[in-house]
Amino acid sequence: QVPLVESGGGSVQTGGSVKLSCVPSRNIVSVECMAWFRQAPGKEREGVASLERDGSANYADSVKGRFTVSRDKGTKTWLLQIDTLNSEDTATYYCAVQTTRSLCGIYWTQRPYSFWGQGTQVTVSS
Repeated sequence: QVPLVESGGGSVQTGGSVKLSCVPSRNIVSVECMAWFRQAPGKEREGVASLERDGSANYADSVKGRFTVSRDKGTKTWLLQIDTLNSEDTATYYCAVQTTRSLCGIYWTQRPYSFWGQGTQVTVSS
């Protein structure tokens, strides 16, 4: 069973918005912290946002003000709202979760994650 399933990607015009979702499988009992990453063709994977145990969020400088990470407690889904899309946002977006509390003390872009999703593609076109 896939531990995390992302959805919500697709083709979007420049300046548009998209909301990505990340749903955990039943095998994931407790998540202490999580993050969203993306990987564009020919580029390294980069962290774009994280949601920490205390509810605080972190964002990469390149996405601040346009990306919003949140959690829908009712559906146990993590969300990534992306606004004012531009061509540099074209990438495959992945969610990742960490189930070990102590590891959430490591800086979000450098910590290991217990589970990863398979990704959802976002393509921005003019």
